[in-house]
Amino acid sequence: MSDFHIRIIEPVDNPFLADIVRNTLKEFGADRPGTVYYDPTTDALYELFRHPRSIYYVALENGVHVGGAGIYPTEGLPPDTCELVKMYLAPQVRGKGLGRKLIEKSIEYAREAGYKNVYLESMPELKKALTVYEKFGFHYLNGPMGISGHFGCGLWMLKTLEY
Repeated sequence: MSDFHIRIIEPVDNPFLADIVRNTLKEFGADRPGTVYYDPTTDALYELFRHPRSIYYVALENGVHVGGAGIYPTEGLPPDTCELVKMYLAPQVRGKGLGRKLIEKSIEYAREAGYKNVYLESMPELKKALTVYEKFGFHYLNGPMGISGHFGCGLWMLKTLEY
């Protein structure tokens, strides 16, 4: 039985999370320019999430880093909109409900922080994640919002938060 623990990011988490992000993108053939694979902030998530109105949750299974997800006020988004970012899971924990828990915690934080909408960017290669986002009420947009710099992401979704 898995023993998942979810906590807020700490400096020690940076290299473990960068590996999970990059290994996942490589696994799905999405390790290309314009994605977080090449984004320098991927190696410094703790520092990135010191930004006001942002948070990053780290997931551990039996003490081992297995994923994470965060909320970030991406540049160019309306003030009432945040982005669900860096949502990645190691292969051994997929399908166990951990992704759902991370998204729930992230959305809960977004509400508490006063956001009205949650935006995300993804790509067709991450089919299972897209299905999960749809179940959470995210709907597809015709183009990107904000200035994430991730031109390699060709799918954009938005969820209006209910209070």
